[in-house]
Amino acid sequence: MTTIQAKRFTLEEYHKLSEIGFFHEDDHIQLINGELVEMVAKGRAHETCLRNLLRELPILVGNQATLQCQAPISIPPKSEPEPDFAIIKNRDDNYLSSHPQGTDVLLVIEVADSSIDYDQKVKIPLYAKAEIVNYWIFNLLDNYLECYSEPYQNKQSIFGYGSKRIILPNQVISLPHFPDLQLDLSRVFP
Repeated sequence: MTTIQAKRFTLEEYHKLSEIGFFHEDDHIQLINGELVEMVAKGRAHETCLRNLLRELPILVGNQATLQCQAPISIPPKSEPEPDFAIIKNRDDNYLSSHPQGTDVLLVIEVADSSIDYDQKVKIPLYAKAEIVNYWIFNLLDNYLECYSEPYQNKQSIFGYGSKRIILPNQVISLPHFPDLQLDLSRVFP
C-alpha cells in the first residue's frame, strides 16, 4: 500500500515561488506549517472591524512601536502568516533586511468571523510556538475580544497560551507593553 504525502514547503522555497512569479498579485496566500493556505474572502463586518482598527491603532501606537497590517511575520522553518495587524518593535532598518520574527512581535491581532476555528486551533499553537507573547482575536461571531498571553509548551510538545481573557465590546483595554495606551472597543466592533 502506497502512502501519499503532500509536499510541505520551507520559508526559502516559499520565497523562491514568490520570486519566480508563481503566485498572482491578487492571490492571498500564506505559508502555515509548510502548507500554502488561501485565505477566505472577508465579510462586511470583518472589513468594518479592520477599518475601525486601521483608524484607531495608528493614533494609539504612534512612534512607540511599528504597526503593520496584513504583512508577513516569519516563523521558521515553515510558516509566514500575514495577520490582520501586528504591533512590532521599532528597528533601525524598519525590517528591510528581514521580516519580523516572533520575538520582534509585541501583539498579533486577527479579526475573525468565518475563520474563527482556524484562528483558534491553528494560529494559537503557531503563534505560541513562535514566542509571540500576546495574541488577540476580535471574535465577531461571539462579539468579544479574546486576549491570549503567556505562551507555553506542554509535555506532549503542544503549544498554547496559559492565559485567556474575554473583553466585551463596550469595554476599554490597554495595549500590551503600553499600559497607558487604551483601546475603546466600542470604537472597533461593528
